[in-house]
Amino acid sequence: MAPSYPDPTTSRHVAVIGAGAAGLVAARELRREGHSVVVLERGSQIGGVWAYTSQVEPDPLSLDPTRPVVHSSLYRSLRTNIPRECMGFTDFPFAARPHDGSRDPRRHPGHSEVLAYLRDFAKEFDIEEMIRFETEVVKAEPVAAEEESGKWRVKSRSSDGVSDEIYDAVMVCNGHYTEPRHARVAGIDSWPGKQIHSHNYRVPDPFKDQVVIVIGSSASGVDISRDIAKVAKEVHVSSRSTSSGTYEKLPGYDNLWLHPTIETAHEDGSVVFQNGKTVYADTIMHCTGYKYYFPFLDTKGEVIIDDNRVGPLYKHVFPPALAPGLSFIGLPWQITPFPMFELQSKWVAAVLSGRVALPSQDEMMEDTKAFYDKLEASGIPKRFTHLMPDDSQFEYDNWLADQCEYPRIEKWREQMFYIGFKRIYAQSATYRDNWDDDHLIVEAYDDFVKFMSSYPELLPLLKT
Repeated sequence: MAPSYPDPTTSRHVAVIGAGAAGLVAARELRREGHSVVVLERGSQIGGVWAYTSQVEPDPLSLDPTRPVVHSSLYRSLRTNIPRECMGFTDFPFAARPHDGSRDPRRHPGHSEVLAYLRDFAKEFDIEEMIRFETEVVKAEPVAAEEESGKWRVKSRSSDGVSDEIYDAVMVCNGHYTEPRHARVAGIDSWPGKQIHSHNYRVPDPFKDQVVIVIGSSASGVDISRDIAKVAKEVHVSSRSTSSGTYEKLPGYDNLWLHPTIETAHEDGSVVFQNGKTVYADTIMHCTGYKYYFPFLDTKGEVIIDDNRVGPLYKHVFPPALAPGLSFIGLPWQITPFPMFELQSKWVAAVLSGRVALPSQDEMMEDTKAFYDKLEASGIPKRFTHLMPDDSQFEYDNWLADQCEYPRIEKWREQMFYIGFKRIYAQSATYRDNWDDDHLIVEAYDDFVKFMSSYPELLPLLKT
């Protein structure tokens, strides 16, 4: 099934950290390019963030650095917020299986269907044979120049003990949905209620008959506020993207209100919003996103995290001073993730083999600085460095595809993403089950059939 790539000039021994969607496709692309691959996965199965667990951390805000970390951030009711057709890898369609009761055929399926798709992908491309499960990377660092310049030392821990190995390159694919970010609320230290981050939210039952404030109105805030509203007395959503005078009941619910940001919290249990409304709440739920976090990575200061910017990185992937030995897959957000992971991985694999050349270190630094200067001139905070709104994600995807001489992102996939993303906020209660882009589904299906006609063994993946 592998594409016909030119023989690589160099075969590298590469460590891939993480066996989620990014790590799986990275492993496939590296092997396609002729590299030797070891995937190091601290869990007992593939899937990364898509491997649901009912377990939560003992610290509901995940502030304690010594806490036992739970790596899944999924809630039980979660369904994809983009359609399955545009979510899948470019050459392995995320099509609905014939419905036999064991799979979820919906266009916006639940998280278990995404995990099943990733398992199908891993099985189809024999990826699991490259994975070491229950193996935690504790340190990855460049080898000292006097020892073996350009190499990487990776120390890992498993039930067999600690391993210390040398690799030609390291691909960081560990995701960024584990280390929570929190809202800063004036007076919160004296406020007596309970606080929890969405990372530790699974089911609404603990919030029965409570008054709950949800901070954040992005995808998780939209989902969780409505999930909790089914059992809570009241749910109040605090959104920094609304005007200071906003106070409105959200459609479809009698107990769900939208507010602007919180002004202050008080020791009597009250919370005052910028619109002047006061709510006596039992719980504050922080649906406020995550921090990039690489506790195992020691780059001697060449890569730092500053206000959630991982940098300096050329095209969100390569640190110029350490390229191509170190790369990051999957940092951008508010995107269609799997195709981007795939294209980033193709690019890295081709660079490592010598089939594609990077600019010089100075040129990469100059390009990266120009990008950062552009963000600053536009008034975009550092923490949004890896955010790809509007057309930028598809411009980026197509740039990656051009580097690898691979087909550009399909227009139907682009249009389907835009239509779906806008509807998350315009029709938040119904967008997953009511849509008006059937013409794009037909285009997607036709494209899949054309591609799959070359691989008859995969035709059962398409719903008949």
